[in-house]
Amino acid sequence: MAAALGRWPLGLALCCLLGASLAVDRGNFKTCEQSGFCRRQRRIQPGNSPYRALLESLELGPDVARMRLVNEATQVPLLLELWGLSGNVTRLRIQELNPLQPRYQVPDVLLGEPPAERLEVTGRDEGTLELALGPGGHRLLVTERPFRLDLLRHRELLCSVNARGLLVFEHQRRRRDSLADKVSSVWDKIKSLFRRDPPKDPPGEEGAAQEGPEDGAGSTQSEKPAEPPAEPEEEPGAWEETFKTHTDSKPYGPTSVGLDFSLPGFEHVYGIPEHAESLRLRPTEGGDPYRLYNLDVFQYEVFTPMALYGSVPLLLAHRPRLSLGLFWLNAAETWVDIGSNTAGKTLFGKLLDYMQGGGETPQTEVRWMSESGVIDVFLLLGPGPADVTAQYGRLTGTQALPPLFSLGYHQSRWNYQDEADVEAVERGFEEHELPLDVIWLDIEHADGKRYFTWDPSKFPNPRGMLERLAARKRRMVSIVDPHIKVDGGYRVHSELRARGLYVKTKDGNDYEGWCWPGSSAYPDFTNPEMREWWANMFAYDQYEGSTEALFTWNDMNEPSVFSGPEVTMHKDARHFGGWEHRELHNIYGLYVHKATAEGQIRRSGGRLRPFVLSRAFFAGSQRYGAVWTGDNTADWEHLRISIPMCLSFGLAGLAFCGADVGGFFQNPGPELQVRWYQAGAFQPFFRARTWTRRGASPWLLSPEHLAMVRAALRRRYALLPVWYTAFYRCHRQGIPVMRPLWMEFPDDPQTFAMDDQYLIDRVLLVHPVTEPDALGVNVYLPGEGEVWYNDETHEQHRAPQTLYVPVTLSTIPVFQRGGTVIPRQDRPRRSTEAMRNDPFTLYVALSPQGTAQGDLYLDDGVSFDYATKNAFLHRHFSFANGTLTSSSADPRGSMSSPAWLERVVILGVGRPDSALLTTHDGSQTPLQFQHDPARSVLTLRRPGVPIGADWSISLR
Repeated sequence: MAAALGRWPLGLALCCLLGASLAVDRGNFKTCEQSGFCRRQRRIQPGNSPYRALLESLELGPDVARMRLVNEATQVPLLLELWGLSGNVTRLRIQELNPLQPRYQVPDVLLGEPPAERLEVTGRDEGTLELALGPGGHRLLVTERPFRLDLLRHRELLCSVNARGLLVFEHQRRRRDSLADKVSSVWDKIKSLFRRDPPKDPPGEEGAAQEGPEDGAGSTQSEKPAEPPAEPEEEPGAWEETFKTHTDSKPYGPTSVGLDFSLPGFEHVYGIPEHAESLRLRPTEGGDPYRLYNLDVFQYEVFTPMALYGSVPLLLAHRPRLSLGLFWLNAAETWVDIGSNTAGKTLFGKLLDYMQGGGETPQTEVRWMSESGVIDVFLLLGPGPADVTAQYGRLTGTQALPPLFSLGYHQSRWNYQDEADVEAVERGFEEHELPLDVIWLDIEHADGKRYFTWDPSKFPNPRGMLERLAARKRRMVSIVDPHIKVDGGYRVHSELRARGLYVKTKDGNDYEGWCWPGSSAYPDFTNPEMREWWANMFAYDQYEGSTEALFTWNDMNEPSVFSGPEVTMHKDARHFGGWEHRELHNIYGLYVHKATAEGQIRRSGGRLRPFVLSRAFFAGSQRYGAVWTGDNTADWEHLRISIPMCLSFGLAGLAFCGADVGGFFQNPGPELQVRWYQAGAFQPFFRARTWTRRGASPWLLSPEHLAMVRAALRRRYALLPVWYTAFYRCHRQGIPVMRPLWMEFPDDPQTFAMDDQYLIDRVLLVHPVTEPDALGVNVYLPGEGEVWYNDETHEQHRAPQTLYVPVTLSTIPVFQRGGTVIPRQDRPRRSTEAMRNDPFTLYVALSPQGTAQGDLYLDDGVSFDYATKNAFLHRHFSFANGTLTSSSADPRGSMSSPAWLERVVILGVGRPDSALLTTHDGSQTPLQFQHDPARSVLTLRRPGVPIGADWSISLR
């Protein structure tokens, strides 16, 4: 075993198989100080920017403004482009004017070129230019020296760019290898000693970060004849960098970019997943910045800025009456520093006229640093939280509407050994009356870990296995990873090698590394031809044994390379178009996800929706399926952190998120396992997954604990109409399904840092119990003058207040918001498909004013007919003046449903004398009812009307 361990640099899999309890080895992953460009940029101090805006170079087109910037220390010119986009979005892009080689600009993330508003110059004075950004009252002030942008809405300053002078754009250059170059370098140093404005600090290790004069306003360099660019001092590692045993070549030298943003009035910022971190991002002074670099991190720690499996470079800021977003479109390794400052002490006097009031204003400073590419930033200007998420959705797409079955319960284990094992697990759910929609197969199901195959001895009849599951209205997911076993007898490998579709080394050979199958090659998913080939592999005649009941899981797609630096691919590997891996690392997983989802769509002739789970992700991944928080640990900390992690995912567009219930590593005790099932039942993606047998099947628990798990599962299934309707709204509007309280209560500061409770849509408040041996939890009920109803007891509680809720192990604190109507399907079934035509119950929770609103969205749950044929049903429910009505929420919907209305439960109402049902044809029927005066709950029995019909129920 020791010899085998030597072949696995992190001992990942074998340590698991040995049952070792290990934590992440931080030494395998870089700190900022070990990342050359992060180290260089972070050593630059604020207030010494060498960049000047050449205002006289302004070119104003119908939708874009262009002007030149110049680094006055090196005379290297840059191009600044500014757009005022429709819907309260501003875009700025900075790139080299004359690069030696094209710089990477991220493709395939934006839905298209966003529509722009007309720009116009509205003011000029010495050293300042003012641009109007469309009809929304937004203006942009451009300051010449040092270069700075200030974005205002009317007289309010929203954001300042480069206010701290931390703009960095390391220009491309040729390596100085010749004697003449070395003599020139010495001469440049001698000349610098006699410059009028010497640098504040000697360049030293800052080197390529291009420090400028101490006081840009006093410089006269721009008035002199242009000189050849003065090359900055080169520190060790500028042209190659070594980490542990791996050396990363840099043929274009250091080419990093960075920029700072000042957010006056903001103290709370969120987003930039993925990190095992609180919802509100913490200041990074004194520690590492947050890192965005997709990595396979074994048994990750919590409350750390370390990079994890995915990266979305979107940061949100919120304060009362205003939300903003910063979307940094760059797919290279990125670090994000977050700090605080006092805005009143840093603004030019000229801008104080635009401020609201005087004095010191709290301010958050955000600094982005990326290894390569260009600066391409979208400022999402809200003004409300839902406006920001919608603006981001219009840029990168909204969450794909998932098939209904994928919102049910998923059962996974590493590994189910064979077809008999699968049959036994599925039979166990039947025998214990537990709902289940999907069984998952990990890497051992394939023939020697050759994806798109089945082990012939363990899974000799995969089609028969899938057909048996489908007959019981269940499905299966199999894993298909993007590392391909190097084996001349393996069709997938032979075809990819023959077509030249693998990622290449810097020398042009196929890039190979070590992963689950052993020696592996990596498909180049940045190549459209590769994605086309991969998508075609999911055809039923290509993926032998597959059927409509088989869906896909893309794991290890960071990409994970056990033998590579930081367990991933070498940065100097080459992709389609000659791009280095360093340029596009964070988008690789998105391309895998995209190709797989396209393959599932294509196999059905474009008729059926895909379901694909991906571990790695980037901005835009929400268009292709679901994500999860990765290989977590069976402990209370990981249970707790799953809530803010999924909330952060949702804010960044990835609404279909969950965590492995029970924890993947180690053994959960029965209390932890029950609490995790309860929490998972109220997260969008609900899957139990473990590598241990003890945590694998719920019925291995005691009968008492199993009953609690069964109750949590049934509660999830009863609320599926709420989940599906919320996902439809998310798909249409871009608003998260699982959302922090401040999104619905944006003026309540008590909600701004809260991440142990959250909302599902706007209707249910959930506070999972995440502490061992808990006897109670404190639940904050927000909303001035609102009322909340306990979801099980229907007790009423006035808001705002912090309510102490006593709990037992069977308790899940959930509250329905007064003023809402939620549809439920309360009959226990084996799966979502089995309950498709079941009757509905409406829970009408009245506001203090005696009103309520809600809706229900239905379609066939599997196809795209809702979009292509308007085959959907969308109903609106409204209660006012003692009458509950049902009407169409979207008259385009053409679907009918055999489902009917079984009950209506009205919370917060007195006993009526009568209840009269009026149908769409005018006929009237009195309804039987029961009233509980102690809880003010009225239950109306069997209205019996079709759920898609128009009707009203009047209480008299």
